[in-house]
Amino acid sequence: MTQIIAALSEISDRYQTLFVDLWGCVHDGVRAMPEAVAALQSYRRTSGTVVLVTNSPKPRAGVQQQLGQFGVPDDAWDTIATSGDSARAAMFRGAVGEKVWFMGEEDRDAGFFEPLAVIHDPVSVTRVPLEEADGIVCCGPFDPMADLDENRPQLLYAKQKGLKLLCANPDIVVDRGDEREWCAGALARMYTEMGGESLYFGKPHPPIYDLARRRLAELDRMVPDSAILAIGDGIHTDVLGAIGEDIDALFITGGLAAAETGTTDQPDPDALDAYLQKEMTSPRYSIGKLR
Repeated sequence: MTQIIAALSEISDRYQTLFVDLWGCVHDGVRAMPEAVAALQSYRRTSGTVVLVTNSPKPRAGVQQQLGQFGVPDDAWDTIATSGDSARAAMFRGAVGEKVWFMGEEDRDAGFFEPLAVIHDPVSVTRVPLEEADGIVCCGPFDPMADLDENRPQLLYAKQKGLKLLCANPDIVVDRGDEREWCAGALARMYTEMGGESLYFGKPHPPIYDLARRRLAELDRMVPDSAILAIGDGIHTDVLGAIGEDIDALFITGGLAAAETGTTDQPDPDALDAYLQKEMTSPRYSIGKLR
């Protein structure tokens, strides 16, 4: 059974590193969450390392710029691992071919195709119409507020052609302020349900955790998994991914599952227990919000 805690400081001295989700934990897609920022700053002052592990399809530099816009200060984190960088590495290794059809928002996701210096001899990737494509690169819907079924005809055509879909963000939904938006994971799920093949690189799948560990190594910090705590509000991404990696998880109940867990300031214990039983999972710790 999960342990409900009141603050990160209750357990933080047990861990050398935090793998921290961003949306719903550190910011709400519009602005920083002050208590979460203060908790991470305090943790770092005790020599702890904070790795921001996000399913954002953006490259690391794009996420860093976004953090500044949201008001998350640089002293709240040490390094960043993004689903986008993990997926970009696969794309430039040829995971979905050289000619790709792109799904996403041009203004938000254009950085996905920027060169990736760490890949030796990358394939030359060209964006083409769906009819000419070898595969699909999906950073999200063209309109994250629209009905997903608007994408069904194109995905059905792609499935009939046998195209693989590279999913740069396995999240199904995300909350941007008070608005809930569809993410790339919703399209990848639809494509899989149609019989197509979707490739995932963010949480809960192993590639992003491998990237997070490499980011730690870049800081000359070798940390055993037993000394890592994963923090996030996604039961199917943050929590499931941590459990799959044998990493302890702190579930932020006041994010995506606030209604299901009866969370105002803290979760309702009975509602939380019922929710976790329904999802058939059990994070080691739970808290209403990161603080």
